[in-house]
This record gives sequence, structure tokens and C-alpha cells, in this order.
Amino acid sequence: MPIKIPNGLPAAQTLADENIFVMTETRATTQDIRPLKIMLLNLMPTKIDTETQLSRLLGNTPLQVELTLVRTRSHESKNTPEEHMLAFYQHFEDVCQQNFDGLVITGAPVEHLPFEQVDYWDELCRIMEWSKTHVHSTFHICWGAQAGLYYHFGIGKKPLPEKMFGVFPHRRDYARSILLRGFDDTFMVPHSRHTTIDREDIEKDARLRIVASSDEAGVYAVTTKNGRQIFITGHSEYDPLTLEREYKRDVAAGKPIKVPKNYYPGDDPTQAPIVSWRSHANLLYTNWLNYFVYQTTPYDLGEIPQEP
Repeated sequence: MPIKIPNGLPAAQTLADENIFVMTETRATTQDIRPLKIMLLNLMPTKIDTETQLSRLLGNTPLQVELTLVRTRSHESKNTPEEHMLAFYQHFEDVCQQNFDGLVITGAPVEHLPFEQVDYWDELCRIMEWSKTHVHSTFHICWGAQAGLYYHFGIGKKPLPEKMFGVFPHRRDYARSILLRGFDDTFMVPHSRHTTIDREDIEKDARLRIVASSDEAGVYAVTTKNGRQIFITGHSEYDPLTLEREYKRDVAAGKPIKVPKNYYPGDDPTQAPIVSWRSHANLLYTNWLNYFVYQTTPYDLGEIPQEP
């Protein structure tokens, strides 16, 4: 089944060109089926790129997914046209009376700031608290994962000596995790971040389970025991050229940046990047939607359990 997205969203044409079946709101109203209601809280500055990347992965499933795009009111996007924001995004207050099968909280380029100094931190805290009673399963990405672990479990982030930048091999730490069902023993994941979370801090909390990690990139996937909250520190959703755009941007700005590891053949940025993470990215989101959302969510969303 397709992903249901707002009429006119730019992602629709991109996904159609990739043979990913999308369905507009107009056509979806003719089908007698309850789609999975997924809210995307998009904190990334390049919102159109991010919504396309995540729509691609959420749409690669036999389930019908209805996507609701949400932005914070306390931060104004400077990199996305306001007409796009007005046409396709809602504020949290517009949807807070609804319940959702799933919520995706993206990363954000605010790692250099303490959480409390991020201009939308208070609003994000309200959303994360609301998710405990209005969302069946929440999927946190990169800085969003760090923010979620800090808010819900008091686990802080720590600065890295240099940017974790590239595509790194990972392993399954908890082989029985259905989040990683179908994964190879070693799988690749892109990372792009300046901070990390210590494994020891997570292992101290019995409510959390590390299900995948990397010797070089650290902890990758963490879940609560019941799967209501999932924390992913990498960027499995990245397009083939996302790391390249970030690399060229930093080089042009004169920032200290190394060539992303394991990305270009021979680490030569004049070569075309090698995509080594796409299959596992699709599995990750398919498994989340199937096993942590669809298989366990109540048909009546008003019956979502009140405990995270």
C-alpha cells in the first residue's frame, strides 16, 4: 500500500519518479481502510529534503500510512520557503488533541548548544511528554534521539573530539530484537554529528536496551523494553548525496571537516559515493512500522496505553 501525503507536496513527484507508490489525500478518501497515522516533527533546516527522505522509507511498506507534517511554533525556519510551511505543515497546537500510531522526531543542527538553550526546547519537551499518552510508538533520530534520552531518562550527550562523519559498520547487540529482523550481522549506517552518548550511561537504566552499535560510531539503536520509544543515533534515512552536500558545504565555509569515512571509493571525494546502507534503512523503517506500530497499535487510537 502507498504512503498518503498532502496534495501537492514536492516529495510526491520525487517518490513517483522512483517507482514508490504515493497516494494524495484526495484519492485516499475513496478507500475504506484505516491508515496508520504517523506524525513527522521535522526539526531539520532542509525540511523538503528530510520529508522526502522519510516519506520514501515510510512508504516502502504494504501498509497505508497517513503522514502529518508538524513544525514547532517557537522556531522559524530560515531554509524552507514560508509558503511551503504554510501549505503543508501544522503547529503542534493544531494536532495535540489527536492520537497517532507513530511519531518521528528528526535530528537538528543544534548539538553545540545545551538542550535547555535550544529556542524550541520547552515546546519539544511538551511534545515528548504528550507523546507518552497520545502516540503508540515514537521514533527519535540523531539529535532527536539524544534529546529524547535526555528528557525521558536523564541521559546527557557528550562532545566528540571531532565530527563523527561518514558511513560506519554496525553489529546487532541484541540478536532477538525485531527492530533488526532481517539485518545482516554487519550493516552500514551514515552518521553526521559532533556529540555522542556513552554506552555505560544507557546500560545503567534497566528500562532501556541497546540493540545495535558500532566500534567506531558508538551506540546506534536503543529501545525501551516495550518498544514505545526508539532512539536511533545515525541517519539511515540519508540520500546517496546527503553526506556529500554536507561535506562540500563545510569545505566552502572553511570549517574543519574530514572526508566522510567509507563513503567515497578510496576516500577520494572526486569519485561518486558508494551507497551501502539503503537496504538496511528500508528494513529498519519497515520493521518499526510493522512490529512496533501496526501489529500492536489499537484500532481505536483513543485506547493507546497511558504508560510509555
